[in-house]
Amino acid sequence: MRLLQFWANHRDEVAALLLQHATLVLISTTAAVIAGVPLGILATRRPRIGRWMLGVVNVAQTIPSLALLGFLLPLPLVGGLGSRTALTTLWIYALLPILRTTVSGIQQVDRAVVEAGVAMGMTNRQLLWLVELPLAVPSIMGGIRIATVIGIATATIAAAIGAGGLGEYIFRGLSMADSTTILAGAIPAAALALAADAVLGWTGRRLASARLSMTLTLKAAGVAVVALAILSGVTYARSGSDAVVVGSKNFTEQVILGELLAQRLEAEGLRVDRRLNLGGTFICDRALRSGDLDVYVEYTGTAVTAVFHQSVPHDPRVAYDRTRELYAAHGVTVGRPLGFNNTFAILVRGEDARRLGLRTIDDLRRVMDRWTPGFGHEFLQRDDGYPGLAKVYGLQFGSAPRGMDLSLIYRALADGTVDVIAGDATSALIDALNLTALDDNRRYFPPYDAVPVARTASMLRQPAIGRALAALAGAVSEGEMRRLNAAVDVDKRDVRDVVREFLARAR
Repeated sequence: MRLLQFWANHRDEVAALLLQHATLVLISTTAAVIAGVPLGILATRRPRIGRWMLGVVNVAQTIPSLALLGFLLPLPLVGGLGSRTALTTLWIYALLPILRTTVSGIQQVDRAVVEAGVAMGMTNRQLLWLVELPLAVPSIMGGIRIATVIGIATATIAAAIGAGGLGEYIFRGLSMADSTTILAGAIPAAALALAADAVLGWTGRRLASARLSMTLTLKAAGVAVVALAILSGVTYARSGSDAVVVGSKNFTEQVILGELLAQRLEAEGLRVDRRLNLGGTFICDRALRSGDLDVYVEYTGTAVTAVFHQSVPHDPRVAYDRTRELYAAHGVTVGRPLGFNNTFAILVRGEDARRLGLRTIDDLRRVMDRWTPGFGHEFLQRDDGYPGLAKVYGLQFGSAPRGMDLSLIYRALADGTVDVIAGDATSALIDALNLTALDDNRRYFPPYDAVPVARTASMLRQPAIGRALAALAGAVSEGEMRRLNAAVDVDKRDVRDVVREFLARAR
């Protein structure tokens, strides 16, 4: 019932995300057909080249989708946030089944039929177009079906780099640990895959039974490509150059802050393109510097250590000034702090803290030989993360730290999967799950004041960005941030509604 209500309340957004998802798959699969079928034909005519091509495509297919997105992200032309990287990734994954089934389809044509064509005086080109390819159509269509289903599943991952699609609901649900939101994206994606498979299966049977000429088939494919180009233009028209692109990292607080920026910019009359739930610090920073993002919220301690790899002053004002100086050298303007410090909190279960008398991070040394820590993947690598923490406090746990998504880490601690984690001081799940924050008695963690960071060129082009950021200065206290996080994480409310009410109260 909750799922049906969610779809009813978000029907316009669901329709838009479904269209984005289908468009990504249609364009990438069509491009794979246009490339894969000719390459398959070449592979049958030049077996040595064919073995080399299949080997390369096989290797590309073994690369995990998230890793492939990461490899492509910094590349020119095919990289960057949004649809380009996603389309390239989906094209690579779709190429192998289409290439392989084209080769096998042509090779399985009865040699007697080919020889009969030769006896009738057909040229090699006529044999290909009038005999081999028509008979190979069922095999090729099977490859297209496989490529399409793979593409629909893989396209959900593309939401992590701002390409849109139904994966946005899945990532949003993961960040909120909300099964309803996850299913709101997963079920339509599964239904889309089943529908596409059924339609392509029916099309393949019709083509096989009708034995349509390849000329007619190619004309139909050309019409489809033009239609897809028009559809793509309509779908992504909202991402034009006049829109302010707002990003966020992939946890609840960041999504809330991204939506806060977006609504405040819209209040200034600007058109906004939301790219929320993108990933960690490094993806957002790279996107900002490359121009794929115009603005997102960063934290001063994170910027100085993780982005610029320098030591952070423990005085909040000095840390803020250092952050402004470092970003200014890279064409980025740092706005005034939003009003709260979201430092890291080393968390344990409340009952363990009381039973074992754990009050400070130093106290972990009494239990570290039998405890398993769990940290976000980024925290395991950051200059201000686990390596430095372990060195300063002399921590050597009995088990290696488990890396996991930030959206799951609090519940992993609560259910006993791990025994100690690094969370956010403003997280509502600390109280909701009865967790206890240990005192950073050696003052290891620097200040992490939330600040908007924006491309200076974007602010000069659209001065309203500066007005929007100035209006948010000091507007979010630590208590208010915890309440906003609780409304989303605990009460399972929609982020846009929560932010809209907050801005209405703040007027």
